[in-house]
Amino acid sequence: MSPAAGSRRSVVFVFLALILTMLLASLNQTVLSTALPTMVGELNGVDQMLWVMTAFILASTIMMPVYGKLGDLIGRKGLFLTAISLFTVGSVIGGLAPDMGWLIAGRVVQGLGGGGLMIMSQAIIADIIPARQRGRYMGVIGAVFAVSSVAGPLLGGWFTEGIGWRWAFWINIPLGLLALAAAAFLLRLPKRRPERLRVDVWGMAFMAIAATCLILTSTWGGSQYDWDSPVIIGLIVGTVVASVLFVLVERRAAEPIVPLHLFRDRNFNLTTVAGLLTGVMMFGTLGYMPTYLQMVTGAEATAAGLLMTPMMGALLLTSIVTGQFVSRTGRYKWIPVAGSVVIAAGLVLLSTIGPATPVWVICAHLAVIGVGLGTSMQLLVLIVQNSFPASQVGTATAANNFFRQIGASLGSAVVGSLFTVRLMDFLVQRLPAEAALPAGSGRSSLTPELVQNLPDALRQIVIDAYNEALVPLFLVMAPLGIVAAALLVFVKEKPLATTIDRG
Repeated sequence: MSPAAGSRRSVVFVFLALILTMLLASLNQTVLSTALPTMVGELNGVDQMLWVMTAFILASTIMMPVYGKLGDLIGRKGLFLTAISLFTVGSVIGGLAPDMGWLIAGRVVQGLGGGGLMIMSQAIIADIIPARQRGRYMGVIGAVFAVSSVAGPLLGGWFTEGIGWRWAFWINIPLGLLALAAAAFLLRLPKRRPERLRVDVWGMAFMAIAATCLILTSTWGGSQYDWDSPVIIGLIVGTVVASVLFVLVERRAAEPIVPLHLFRDRNFNLTTVAGLLTGVMMFGTLGYMPTYLQMVTGAEATAAGLLMTPMMGALLLTSIVTGQFVSRTGRYKWIPVAGSVVIAAGLVLLSTIGPATPVWVICAHLAVIGVGLGTSMQLLVLIVQNSFPASQVGTATAANNFFRQIGASLGSAVVGSLFTVRLMDFLVQRLPAEAALPAGSGRSSLTPELVQNLPDALRQIVIDAYNEALVPLFLVMAPLGIVAAALLVFVKEKPLATTIDRG
């Protein structure tokens, strides 16, 4: 159906339900950012900090194609409700976590559900709204992400300074229940009943193995294990072997989880690679800037969340404006090209900051990145969806997001791994003996509050270590934006569909 075929009121209700679910998913990715330093410090797990982010991203990445394919085969509503339920259960586990092991396990369960929240929402929008009108809706989705990216760090900081960081998980319980009710009663979607449901079990298994081996390689390589160690070499071999087996299985599967014919579409290939590179840059920056702001500028957790506002305000504004522009004119090709270049420029600017840099300058650099993200992120999904009929839109959207999330996983894991290794090396080299720190604390238990209470000489050592461990990594990521822009120049600007093709 389309907005013309169904009542405008029903479309609005469906969209409100999807917005609530998108809010739940996007809040989860940001609310922990300002709580993370205190969280891992209290659980004595600074050296495992990157796993809090990576565990969720890895689990959700693996599940994305599963939700996308099954949604095309059997319908989306039941899967949507399942995803919300899993996410809520994972939040309970995280809220009760007594140590880092349980915390990471909770994030894995959250990820198993989180992989379906974004994919199902984007696919359902494609089910009911033609591509030409979809731009403005995608713009609103980008705005929801921007709002939650501001509200998340603020809530995380407020919880950390007040009732405790565990409420970063507890807040998902009422939101999850509300999202369940909204999805159950507001979504009216047709069920698909294939004559025979053929699940690509082997494809799912090899895809999960390949993704897991790849992320573990990027996470452990050079930190937990040397690059030439048997473990890392084994993981690299596992990635290659599982990837080859995955392709072979997909060639023969009756209902492949990632159909190989998708890769015959030039726009799909170009936007997928560009999305992967955007994921590396976005999550490599978002995952650790709030920690940097707390440790280096001395901002409290809530203030660190506020300092991310310029980035997300810019993302919100540009996302809405570009969505309206695309729906009005039908033109879109040049926008993500320019956006990718702007992201690269923002990363170069961030690579120049230091402990003496005024806070307003850091905020201005973050706003530049926000402009780039707002003009590229949602349009890449729209380009993919415009290339395939509605019967394949879930699979295509999921495959595109899968590779973008691989980029997010790599960005979070590689930046986090390099940041953690460099930080611990600097602290070991520069800090005096362990006894010089407050009783009961260690290098893996440094919280923002503890650092700010250190003697001036020790505090400056820690601040310099955080700055030198993270800031140079932004310059390393900047060329990825130029590569993404160069790829998107070759996108073919196909006319946006004004009806929904259910072929």
